[in-house]
Amino acid sequence: MSVARETRIRVSEIFGPTIQGEGVLIGLPTVFVRTGGCDYRCSWCDTLHAVDSEYRDEWQPMSVDQIWQDVTRLSGGRPLTVSLSGGNPAIQPLGPLIARGHDEGYRFALETQGSIAKDWFADLDVLVLSPKPPSSGMETDWAAFDDCLRLAADGPQIALKIVVFDDRDYAYARDAARRYPHLPVYLQPGNHTPPPPDADDAKIDIDGIIDRMRWLVDKVAEDRWFEARVLPQLHVILWGNKRGV
Repeated sequence: MSVARETRIRVSEIFGPTIQGEGVLIGLPTVFVRTGGCDYRCSWCDTLHAVDSEYRDEWQPMSVDQIWQDVTRLSGGRPLTVSLSGGNPAIQPLGPLIARGHDEGYRFALETQGSIAKDWFADLDVLVLSPKPPSSGMETDWAAFDDCLRLAADGPQIALKIVVFDDRDYAYARDAARRYPHLPVYLQPGNHTPPPPDADDAKIDIDGIIDRMRWLVDKVAEDRWFEARVLPQLHVILWGNKRGV
Protein backbone atom coordinates (compact mmCIF):
# COMPACT_ATOMS: atom_id res chain seq x y z
CA MET A 1 0.00 0.00 0.00
CA SER A 2 1.51 3.32 -1.09
CA VAL A 3 1.62 6.33 1.19
CA ALA A 4 0.66 9.68 -0.30
CA ARG A 5 3.50 12.15 -0.33
CA GLU A 6 3.08 15.11 1.99
CA THR A 7 2.59 18.45 0.29
CA ARG A 8 5.88 20.33 -0.05
CA ILE A 9 6.10 23.98 -0.91
CA ARG A 10 9.34 25.56 -2.13
CA VAL A 11 9.93 28.59 0.07
CA SER A 12 12.43 31.37 -0.58
CA GLU A 13 11.78 33.23 2.69
CA ILE A 14 9.21 33.78 5.42
CA PHE A 15 9.28 37.11 7.22
CA GLY A 16 7.25 39.68 9.15
CA PRO A 17 5.18 40.97 10.57
CA THR A 18 5.70 44.08 8.49
CA ILE A 19 3.41 46.13 6.31
CA GLN A 20 2.16 45.22 2.86
CA GLY A 21 4.03 47.69 0.73
CA GLU A 22 1.86 47.92 -2.38
CA GLY A 23 -1.51 47.44 -4.01
CA VAL A 24 -4.93 47.00 -2.50
CA LEU A 25 -3.65 46.08 0.98
CA ILE A 26 -0.91 48.73 1.25
CA GLY A 27 -0.04 49.53 4.87
CA LEU A 28 -1.70 46.42 6.31
CA PRO A 29 0.32 44.39 8.88
CA THR A 30 1.30 41.17 7.14
CA VAL A 31 3.43 38.04 7.34
CA PHE A 32 4.99 37.11 4.00
CA VAL A 33 5.51 33.62 2.65
CA ARG A 34 7.66 34.10 -0.46
CA THR A 35 7.82 31.01 -2.62
CA GLY A 36 10.62 30.09 -5.00
CA GLY A 37 10.29 29.71 -8.73
CA CYS A 38 8.69 31.65 -11.56
CA ASP A 39 7.60 31.03 -15.15
CA TYR A 40 8.52 34.63 -16.08
CA ARG A 41 11.85 36.46 -16.33
CA CYS A 42 10.92 40.13 -16.19
CA SER A 43 13.72 42.49 -17.19
CA TRP A 44 13.24 44.64 -14.08
CA CYS A 45 12.51 41.88 -11.55
CA ASP A 46 13.41 43.03 -8.02
CA THR A 47 13.10 39.58 -6.38
CA LEU A 48 15.52 37.53 -8.43
CA HIS A 49 16.42 35.50 -5.32
CA ALA A 50 12.92 33.98 -5.57
CA VAL A 51 12.91 33.68 -9.38
CA ASP A 52 16.24 32.73 -10.88
CA SER A 53 17.23 29.05 -10.79
CA GLU A 54 20.70 30.22 -9.70
CA TYR A 55 19.17 30.55 -6.22
CA ARG A 56 17.14 27.35 -6.21
CA ASP A 57 19.44 25.74 -3.64
CA GLU A 58 18.24 28.43 -1.20
CA TRP A 59 14.58 27.47 -1.69
CA GLN A 60 13.54 25.12 1.08
CA PRO A 61 10.94 22.40 0.41
CA MET A 62 8.70 22.88 3.45
CA SER A 63 5.60 21.09 4.68
CA VAL A 64 2.43 22.97 5.56
CA ASP A 65 3.14 22.31 9.26
CA GLN A 66 6.67 23.72 8.99
CA ILE A 67 5.48 26.86 7.23
CA TRP A 68 2.65 27.30 9.68
CA GLN A 69 4.96 27.05 12.68
CA ASP A 70 6.95 29.97 11.25
CA VAL A 71 3.84 32.02 10.47
CA THR A 72 2.31 31.59 13.92
CA ARG A 73 5.66 32.27 15.62
CA LEU A 74 6.09 35.51 13.69
CA SER A 75 2.50 36.62 14.27
CA GLY A 76 2.55 35.62 17.93
CA GLY A 77 -0.45 33.40 17.25
CA ARG A 78 -2.65 36.41 16.48
CA PRO A 79 -4.47 36.03 13.14
CA LEU A 80 -3.50 38.54 10.48
CA THR A 81 -3.11 38.59 6.70
CA VAL A 82 -0.58 36.22 5.15
CA SER A 83 0.76 37.38 1.79
CA LEU A 84 1.70 34.60 -0.62
CA SER A 85 4.26 35.98 -3.04
CA GLY A 86 7.17 34.94 -5.19
CA GLY A 87 8.38 34.47 -7.90
CA ASN A 88 5.02 33.23 -9.05
CA PRO A 89 3.31 31.60 -6.05
CA ALA A 90 0.70 30.02 -8.34
CA ILE A 91 3.34 27.41 -9.22
CA GLN A 92 3.23 26.00 -5.70
CA PRO A 93 0.53 23.75 -4.12
CA LEU A 94 -0.75 26.35 -1.67
CA GLY A 95 -4.31 25.09 -1.21
CA PRO A 96 -3.60 23.05 1.98
CA LEU A 97 -1.74 26.00 3.54
CA ILE A 98 -4.67 28.33 2.91
CA ALA A 99 -7.09 25.81 4.42
CA ARG A 100 -4.87 25.41 7.48
CA GLY A 101 -4.68 29.15 8.06
CA HIS A 102 -8.37 29.76 7.55
CA ASP A 103 -9.11 27.19 10.25
CA GLU A 104 -7.21 29.45 12.65
CA GLY A 105 -8.71 32.75 11.52
CA TYR A 106 -5.93 34.02 9.22
CA ARG A 107 -6.58 35.70 5.86
CA PHE A 108 -4.62 35.08 2.67
CA ALA A 109 -3.66 37.42 -0.15
CA LEU A 110 -1.81 36.32 -3.28
CA GLU A 111 -0.26 38.25 -6.16
CA THR A 112 0.42 36.59 -9.50
CA GLN A 113 0.87 37.69 -13.10
CA GLY A 114 -2.09 35.56 -14.16
CA SER A 115 -0.14 33.06 -16.24
CA ILE A 116 -1.06 29.94 -14.20
CA ALA A 117 -4.59 29.30 -12.91
CA LYS A 118 -5.36 27.16 -9.85
CA ASP A 119 -8.69 26.04 -8.44
CA TRP A 120 -7.62 27.09 -4.92
CA PHE A 121 -7.69 30.73 -6.07
CA ALA A 122 -11.35 30.61 -5.01
CA ASP A 123 -10.25 30.03 -1.40
CA LEU A 124 -8.17 33.21 -1.19
CA ASP A 125 -9.38 36.33 0.56
CA VAL A 126 -7.59 38.68 -1.85
CA LEU A 127 -6.25 37.91 -5.33
CA VAL A 128 -4.10 40.55 -7.01
CA LEU A 129 -3.59 39.94 -10.72
CA SER A 130 -0.54 41.79 -12.02
CA PRO A 131 -0.03 41.25 -15.76
CA LYS A 132 3.38 42.39 -16.92
CA PRO A 133 3.66 45.34 -19.33
CA PRO A 134 5.95 45.64 -22.38
CA SER A 135 8.92 46.94 -20.37
CA SER A 136 9.12 43.55 -18.65
CA GLY A 137 10.02 41.81 -21.91
CA MET A 138 7.18 39.32 -21.36
CA GLU A 139 3.96 38.74 -23.31
CA THR A 140 0.59 38.34 -21.61
CA ASP A 141 -1.48 35.23 -22.26
CA TRP A 142 -4.94 36.72 -21.82
CA ALA A 143 -6.60 33.31 -22.12
CA ALA A 144 -4.62 32.09 -19.09
CA PHE A 145 -5.46 35.33 -17.32
CA ASP A 146 -9.16 34.71 -17.97
CA ASP A 147 -8.76 31.20 -16.52
CA CYS A 148 -7.47 32.74 -13.30
CA LEU A 149 -10.59 34.87 -13.06
CA ARG A 150 -12.83 31.94 -13.88
CA LEU A 151 -11.34 29.69 -11.20
CA ALA A 152 -11.32 32.46 -8.60
CA ALA A 153 -15.03 32.95 -9.32
CA ASP A 154 -16.71 34.97 -6.57
CA GLY A 155 -14.36 33.77 -3.80
CA PRO A 156 -11.72 36.45 -3.20
CA GLN A 157 -11.63 40.19 -3.56
CA ILE A 158 -9.87 40.68 -6.92
CA ALA A 159 -7.82 43.65 -8.07
CA LEU A 160 -5.72 44.52 -11.11
CA LYS A 161 -2.23 45.91 -10.45
CA ILE A 162 0.10 47.06 -13.20
CA VAL A 163 3.65 48.38 -13.02
CA VAL A 164 4.25 51.37 -15.29
CA PHE A 165 7.66 52.54 -16.48
CA ASP A 166 6.83 54.46 -19.67
CA ASP A 167 4.18 55.41 -22.22
CA ARG A 168 3.96 51.90 -23.68
CA ASP A 169 3.34 50.45 -20.23
CA TYR A 170 0.72 53.11 -19.59
CA ALA A 171 -1.10 52.25 -22.84
CA TYR A 172 -0.94 48.56 -21.86
CA ALA A 173 -2.50 49.40 -18.49
CA ARG A 174 -5.31 51.34 -20.14
CA ASP A 175 -6.02 48.39 -22.43
CA ALA A 176 -6.02 45.93 -19.53
CA ALA A 177 -8.45 48.12 -17.61
CA ARG A 178 -10.77 48.20 -20.62
CA ARG A 179 -10.65 44.40 -20.81
CA TYR A 180 -11.71 44.07 -17.17
CA PRO A 181 -13.83 47.11 -16.33
CA HIS A 182 -15.26 45.36 -13.26
CA LEU A 183 -11.84 45.14 -11.57
CA PRO A 184 -10.37 47.99 -9.49
CA VAL A 185 -7.08 49.17 -11.01
CA TYR A 186 -3.89 50.00 -9.12
CA LEU A 187 -0.99 51.59 -11.00
CA GLN A 188 2.53 51.42 -9.60
CA PRO A 189 5.54 53.40 -10.85
CA GLY A 190 8.36 51.06 -11.75
CA ASN A 191 11.26 50.42 -9.40
CA HIS A 192 14.25 50.88 -11.69
CA THR A 193 17.91 50.03 -11.29
CA PRO A 194 17.39 47.34 -8.64
CA PRO A 195 20.64 46.01 -7.12
CA PRO A 196 21.67 42.36 -7.36
CA PRO A 197 19.68 40.20 -4.90
CA ASP A 198 22.78 39.43 -2.85
CA ALA A 199 23.97 43.05 -2.66
CA ASP A 200 24.61 44.52 0.79
CA ASP A 201 23.63 47.97 -0.41
CA ALA A 202 19.86 47.99 -0.95
CA LYS A 203 19.72 51.69 -1.84
CA ILE A 204 17.80 52.69 -4.93
CA ASP A 205 17.18 55.84 -6.93
CA ILE A 206 14.35 57.28 -4.84
CA ASP A 207 14.38 60.51 -6.83
CA GLY A 208 13.84 58.54 -10.03
CA ILE A 209 10.90 56.65 -8.55
CA ILE A 210 9.30 59.87 -7.24
CA ASP A 211 9.74 61.51 -10.66
CA ARG A 212 8.02 58.54 -12.29
CA MET A 213 5.26 58.69 -9.68
CA ARG A 214 4.63 62.37 -10.48
CA TRP A 215 4.61 61.64 -14.21
CA LEU A 216 2.11 58.82 -13.71
CA VAL A 217 -0.17 60.94 -11.52
CA ASP A 218 -0.14 63.66 -14.19
CA LYS A 219 -0.95 61.14 -16.94
CA VAL A 220 -3.94 59.75 -15.04
CA ALA A 221 -5.23 63.24 -14.23
CA GLU A 222 -4.82 64.54 -17.79
CA ASP A 223 -6.64 61.51 -19.21
CA ARG A 224 -9.44 61.80 -16.64
CA TRP A 225 -8.81 58.18 -15.72
CA PHE A 226 -10.53 58.61 -12.40
CA GLU A 227 -11.05 54.89 -11.78
CA ALA A 228 -7.31 54.22 -11.43
CA ARG A 229 -5.42 54.45 -8.14
CA VAL A 230 -1.75 55.42 -8.29
CA LEU A 231 0.35 54.09 -5.42
CA PRO A 232 4.09 53.72 -4.78
CA GLN A 233 5.92 50.66 -3.49
CA LEU A 234 5.99 51.88 0.10
CA HIS A 235 8.42 49.18 1.24
CA VAL A 236 10.89 50.18 -1.47
CA ILE A 237 10.80 53.80 -0.34
CA LEU A 238 11.42 52.71 3.26
CA TRP A 239 13.92 49.87 2.82
CA GLY A 240 15.00 49.72 -0.81
CA ASN A 241 15.19 46.19 -2.25
CA LYS A 242 16.43 44.65 0.97
CA ARG A 243 15.25 41.08 1.56
CA GLY A 244 12.86 40.24 4.34
CA VAL A 245 10.95 43.54 4.50
